Amino acid sequence: MRVVTADMENAFAEFGLSGRPGTAEFWATAGTPASIPADDGGWVTLFLWRGSAATIDFESWSKPVPLRRWGDTDCWYAKVRMPARLRVTYRFLADDAAYADPFNPVGAGGDRSIAATPDAPAQPHWPVVGAGPDVVLPLPSTRLRWAGERLGGRRTVRVHPAGGGGPVVLLLDGDDWLYLHPAMSAFDSAVAGGEMPPVTLVFLPAKDRAAEFACRPQLWEAIRDELLPLVAETGVPADQDRLVVAGQSLGGLSAMYAALEFPDLVSRVACQSGSFWWTPDAMDQADPLGGPVGGDIAARLRERPDLSGLRVAFDVGEHETRMLPHCDLVETLAGQAGATVRVSRSAADHDRAGWRQALLRDVAWALG
Repeated sequence: MRVVTADMENAFAEFGLSGRPGTAEFWATAGTPASIPADDGGWVTLFLWRGSAATIDFESWSKPVPLRRWGDTDCWYAKVRMPARLRVTYRFLADDAAYADPFNPVGAGGDRSIAATPDAPAQPHWPVVGAGPDVVLPLPSTRLRWAGERLGGRRTVRVHPAGGGGPVVLLLDGDDWLYLHPAMSAFDSAVAGGEMPPVTLVFLPAKDRAAEFACRPQLWEAIRDELLPLVAETGVPADQDRLVVAGQSLGGLSAMYAALEFPDLVSRVACQSGSFWWTPDAMDQADPLGGPVGGDIAARLRERPDLSGLRVAFDVGEHETRMLPHCDLVETLAGQAGATVRVSRSAADHDRAGWRQALLRDVAWALG
């Protein structure tokens, strides 16, 4: 990735913007990000910021990009080279604070926005929720206070019967799917559109991801013995015999671990960008992804457990170049062990904005 700069007076016209940068006419019609084809493939995308100096902070895909000022105006801009098929979360850093993009209607939480190149696949069912600190996503009305004995501490777990409820879909990192990305609305839409049966969503927040999502049994013992009985007591229709676990990154690692070690509990998995580089000492290394390919999960799969009862959908961002070898190996070994496997690649890097559509599609597939 490299930044393209320009100093010509009409440089923004090619992006569909009119008026001299920094004028009232210009700001009245400004809308970005805006992309045009790059000469050698991919896209050049324009970002705008109004005010003081700022930097674009991308989630995982790129290093931060400083904006340039247009003359002595309040217009700051960057022309960023993007590859084909990319959806990415970003924010502006200015004056020691983080902000969503005021010129982009697609938000993800109060201080984040989402950009997509024109060739990135659409994400039907995910509503545009706006950007800025005043945006509040709808929340499930059923709320559990879980004081887990095995994990310690208290946490709030939300439960939502999409389409009236059905098989349980356990969403790891549940707070991200509640407060950053409107999963409740997206699942409601997918069910209403006939793309999946009614399901009961259980949004499980993490307190210490590195500890809870490591390959250890405590989390899954607690889910089995404490959380799921609480869900049953809510009165919300919830078929726990058809449980789907959906996890991303370390959550995907944990979901696959559960399928191996708790097969009576977890036999359906939707895994996006699973952290299959993980080994017990990986976090202590200067390069956590530089260890054995496939990490601890691949080592377990080489023992050829009987996975004939497992349905697992794997997805990873096509721009996650260092993750791909780890994921490729685990996908192959899972199939060799007898699992029914679905493999796909999303138009993203290691970014929840790119996992959103895979989440809906793969949960539906996992339910068969």
